[in-house]
Amino acid sequence: MNGRLAVGILVLVIGIALVVVGLNSSHSVADRVSNTFTGRFTEATTWYIVGGIGASVLGLVMVIGKGGKAIV
Repeated sequence: MNGRLAVGILVLVIGIALVVVGLNSSHSVADRVSNTFTGRFTEATTWYIVGGIGASVLGLVMVIGKGGKAIV
């Protein structure tokens, strides 16, 4: 296992964890109140979800590698 693959898997796992945390926090009382009055989630929840998606995509690109062939 090379370093790029290990870092890619780590970034992918962290990204997925951030998305899960963001989606779980979107069901909190504070987010429900914010969504009711403003139509948006709180800023922290939005950053968890957006950051998690970004990290997941980056990790997936690192794992897949060059030419779209899986390294695994």
